[in-house]
Amino acid sequence: MKLTAHRGVSSLAPENTLAAFKKTAEMGYQWIEIDVQLSLDRVPVVIHDQSVNRCTNGEGVVGEMSLANLQSLDAGSWFSEAFNKEHIPSLEETLLLANEHNLKVNIEIKLYPEDDIALLCERITTVIVFSQIDTTQLLFSSFSLQALKHMRRLLPQIPRGFLCEQIPQNCLDLLQEIDAYSVHCDYLFLNKQQISEFKQAGYQVFCYTINDPQKMSEYWDWGVDMIITDKPQTQVPTGKNC
Repeated sequence: MKLTAHRGVSSLAPENTLAAFKKTAEMGYQWIEIDVQLSLDRVPVVIHDQSVNRCTNGEGVVGEMSLANLQSLDAGSWFSEAFNKEHIPSLEETLLLANEHNLKVNIEIKLYPEDDIALLCERITTVIVFSQIDTTQLLFSSFSLQALKHMRRLLPQIPRGFLCEQIPQNCLDLLQEIDAYSVHCDYLFLNKQQISEFKQAGYQVFCYTINDPQKMSEYWDWGVDMIITDKPQTQVPTGKNC
C-alpha cells in the first residue's frame, strides 16, 4: 500500500508544520503532501489557506505578510498547546527536513486569484536547486495546468501530477499536454472505470483524501496507486509498504 500523509500526519500534529512532517518520518511513512505559496517578500512558504486565520493565532493574507511576520505566528496551538512553538515553515526548511529524514515530498503549487504563477514556480525552483535535494524525492501537483507547464520547463526531471476534483471530460488530453506522471482526484468523484482508463493510458492514479479504512480498501482493490490521507496510521501497520 502506498500512502501520502496529507500535510504531514495532520490528524496527530498541526497540518503543514515541521512537527507533522517529523511525525511522518517517526511513524515510518515515506510521503508527505505540502502546499506552497509565496510570502510578501517572495519566499515560498508551506501553508494551505490564502489567509493565516484558521491555522495560526494571527490574521491576514499570506501573500501580504513577510516571511518574518508569518514565522512569528503560533501555528500549533490551534491544534494543541503541545505544539505552541510550531511556526509556518518555509519550503527550504521543509526540504532540509525531508533530506534529513529521507522523506518524499508531493509539492502542491498553491495558487489563488491574482497570484503570479511564473514567479511562484521560479521561486520554488530556486529553493529546490539550493537545497540539493535528490529530485527523485519530489513530485509536483497543482490544479493549475499553467503552473505544471512552467515546472516542466524549469525542472523537467521532476514528475507532474494534475489535480482535479471532478474529472474533466478531456482529462486524458490535459494529461498529455503537461506530460503528466499522475492524475490526482477527489475520491468522491472517482470510479473504478475511470481508474482503469487512466492506468491503461499509462498514468498513476492518486486519490484524496480518504480517512476511512474500509473505503481505502475499496479503492486499493480498484487499482489506485497512491492514497492521500490525514490518517495513515489507521490504514496499514507503521512503516510497512508506505
